[in-house]
Amino acid sequence: MLPPGGFRRAYTYIWHRAKRISASPHKIALGFAIGAFVSFTPFIGLHFVLAGLLAWLLRGSILASALGTAVGNPISFPLIWWGTYNVGGWLLGYEHRSEIVIDLPHGFWLMLVRDFGGFWKQFWEVLGPIIVPMMVGALPLGAVVGLVVYFLVRPAVASYQRRRQALLNRRAAANLERQAAE
Repeated sequence: MLPPGGFRRAYTYIWHRAKRISASPHKIALGFAIGAFVSFTPFIGLHFVLAGLLAWLLRGSILASALGTAVGNPISFPLIWWGTYNVGGWLLGYEHRSEIVIDLPHGFWLMLVRDFGGFWKQFWEVLGPIIVPMMVGALPLGAVVGLVVYFLVRPAVASYQRRRQALLNRRAAANLERQAAE
């Protein structure tokens, strides 16, 4: 399902929100990069939490980390998953796959309630060979994307903040002149 205004509008909104966060350009860029990095992990549903925790630990902007997780989205996830699986598989010595087939046993999700231990045993038997290479592959790919994002966002935010501060200073000076004239 597409956002009401389309993906371009959604990303424009995210970009404007990132620029307006009141923190240093380093903290904003670090938070955004952490969010981008975390979006490469296979822990879907936990990206916001993981990004927030990492941003807090590394003293980046938690809000920017949440915005950075938008790097992982319905369009990019298939590429991210394919890339992390194959890079991780290559690093672990697995063979290259163009598709991944997940064959869950009948009643798999019901086991979560009925037999919690059995659920996790089945989980790792079926999904472990997929998740482990994805976790390994997420580290180098996420790190590269995080670095690129950091070095793109930091100067953009710094430039925006300088222009914004100059505008606010001009407005303040104009208000002082107006008040002095009255």
